[in-house]
Amino acid sequence: MPEQSPTPKKRRRGRLFRFSAAFVVLLAVAGYLVVQYVTGGRGGPGCKVVSGKGDGQEFEFSQEQTMNAATIAAVGTGRGMPARAVTIALATAIQESQLVNITHGDRDSLGLFQQRPSQGWGTEKQIMDPTYAAGVFYEHLAKVADYRKLPLTVAAQRVQRSGYPEAYAKHEPDATLLSAALTGQSAATLTCQGLPDTTVTTTGPDAVRAALVRDFGREVLKETGAEVTGGATTPKGTSASKSKAKSTATPSPSASATGGSSTVTLPVRSGSSKTGWQLAHWAVANSSVLHIDRVSYAGREWAAGSANDPWHSTGTKAAGGVRIQTEGPTGQ
Repeated sequence: MPEQSPTPKKRRRGRLFRFSAAFVVLLAVAGYLVVQYVTGGRGGPGCKVVSGKGDGQEFEFSQEQTMNAATIAAVGTGRGMPARAVTIALATAIQESQLVNITHGDRDSLGLFQQRPSQGWGTEKQIMDPTYAAGVFYEHLAKVADYRKLPLTVAAQRVQRSGYPEAYAKHEPDATLLSAALTGQSAATLTCQGLPDTTVTTTGPDAVRAALVRDFGREVLKETGAEVTGGATTPKGTSASKSKAKSTATPSPSASATGGSSTVTLPVRSGSSKTGWQLAHWAVANSSVLHIDRVSYAGREWAAGSANDPWHSTGTKAAGGVRIQTEGPTGQ
């Protein structure tokens, strides 16, 4: 007896199933491509910044993105630029590169701000250095008359001369949240998973101090000091004052600790809580690459691996400045 052909109803169900399966696969691929675009093809531990006003606003992004954002904010602070300038710079970098230091762009555009060597922004090597790229952006922004009073998109456009001048405006809310955290105006609002970057070969307290100098400038250690306890104690016979004086020079990339964990303490002057929170958030932003386990300041503490756990109270009196606990050093 000949085999019966599928009924029209069964054929329709089969087509519907195949269509649904293909649609699900298409959504998965689209989602993957979006993640790759946003992170520049670099996934990994995530970070989140929330509003300090309790209005529910938040912004999620990768550890790489927040590290670049922290550099942009630190360079601005080191140059004496106001928080508004940092907001403009962050909104610009979000639009231009999604805060990823990309090696391509329109024509010869490169880096966080898509600056062009052919237009006098610097060499390719310089532009691919986030600290340099942020610095030269601020240098141009400072020349824009009354930039603090201009709409963000207008101020950014006068620096960038983009073909899409209105595009910067849509990033102002996220940039404002980031700026508030990374300039210390908002306390305990930035958190990251902080899972160690296994590709990093140099960690420890000296690596932390070197990164501070790289982003904030040499003056940061003169202003805060960088006392180290634990695995990298001050050698016997060396006074604390001499140890602080020595730390004002650009530190060697190789840490002096011999094992275990070490704590770098950055003293913060009374009444300088914005500086303290900027340093604390900077440490969290760099926690993955610098293998930072814990950051504490003003009676609050963040711990690696707790991206969804906000800063919690330490239950102790707030003292001692910003304390940054790192893993034992690795390196050359």
